[in-house]
Amino acid sequence: MSTENETDGSVLNGVGQLNGHSSEKPTDQSSSNSKLLVDIGSTYFKVSTAHSIEQHFRDFNKRILDDLMHKCGDTVQRFDAQDIHICSSANGGLSTLIIGLTHSYSLKYATNIAYNSGINVIDSILFQDIEEYSIPSDLIDVVIIVGGIDSNGGMFDDRLHAYLSKLNYSNVVYVGNAPDAATLSKSINQLVVLPNIIDDRLHIVEKHLKDYLTNLYQEDIEGKEDIKHLYEITGNQIYSTPFVVNKSLPHIHASFSVTDPFILLDIGGATTDVHYSKDLVSDNIVTEQEHDRIVFKKLGVFKSRQSLIFTAENNEYAYELLMHLKVTENIYKEHSEKATKILMQLAIFLVLCKMSHYRPAYVTLKLLSMNSIVFTGGITKVLTTADIEDVVAFFYRKIMNSDHKPVTVLDTQYDIWTIGAKEQATCQ
Repeated sequence: MSTENETDGSVLNGVGQLNGHSSEKPTDQSSSNSKLLVDIGSTYFKVSTAHSIEQHFRDFNKRILDDLMHKCGDTVQRFDAQDIHICSSANGGLSTLIIGLTHSYSLKYATNIAYNSGINVIDSILFQDIEEYSIPSDLIDVVIIVGGIDSNGGMFDDRLHAYLSKLNYSNVVYVGNAPDAATLSKSINQLVVLPNIIDDRLHIVEKHLKDYLTNLYQEDIEGKEDIKHLYEITGNQIYSTPFVVNKSLPHIHASFSVTDPFILLDIGGATTDVHYSKDLVSDNIVTEQEHDRIVFKKLGVFKSRQSLIFTAENNEYAYELLMHLKVTENIYKEHSEKATKILMQLAIFLVLCKMSHYRPAYVTLKLLSMNSIVFTGGITKVLTTADIEDVVAFFYRKIMNSDHKPVTVLDTQYDIWTIGAKEQATCQ
């Protein structure tokens, strides 16, 4: 259902086998009004009709289209191309480096927009200290340059060009003050210039950069060879899964007993996605959205297993949590259902830490004000409500010094993903 989180207990238990399963009411699928919804993840894919949802572990020796048709061909062939709607997180997401003038406006605003566009921020650089920063060795998908208001110019100098010349990046976009745009366009090759994300009242203007980043993410998905082949069966645009999931949040109350404010955690094989109500945000950033999202790209229990373990080993309370769960650090070496369960519980704890005052990774949420916590993705196939509530209670006691207990809601049938997919389908 979410960014690279398409894994369930069968995938993650170390056996590596999943024959596919569904929740289904056999009915006639011939209705011209019915839609086929397909979500292609990094580890498995889901297929949903009006009456069933199937999940299948991907065969990585086959093209995605071939694997999909082998396992669900009879279902796919019952639908016309215009009635098949596909989203995907199999591209793994894009990375960005942000260069700004201030932490309080430039970097904070651009980081907010990047995360809400499904982009992974690998680092943010304060321009005045740019000469002191190291050069990332990995390829950066997009560099964002931001700073100043349109009534002021002359904010950037040759140090910016010198730093960029050493970077390995694919795209660079400028969303800072207008006077500097012309100068930078002459010195930076293929610079994309968009309107400033900071207006003269120091409010955030997110539309232009958000549209650019969303389209860039979209192009990356469609550029993957395996994803391109899916256009053989659909006549609609293929969207990113995080984009589709965010579409569902305003409508979640119709299907689930969720009390605002809430967060939604999608914990699975490669990443953890967090969708949260804006009224939980401490920073006063004025945007058009009611919900934001952030992706922790290296907090998963299958593809990102070692990264998750590394994060746990560097958290002073993780060992105490293991003791509470009656296991030792030897569990990290196991590949079993029990190990998968423990790693899922650790992922919950670690991501809550990252959203708290203890170890904030990007945004600090008012977790004591949170009334509901919704779980979807692979975690719902591994943990019970009691398993989750045990860890959440541990977090609140140890980190928040509180007995606060948000209501746990499990999306065991992946209905939340389909809500967003249906919403998007009606817009196409």
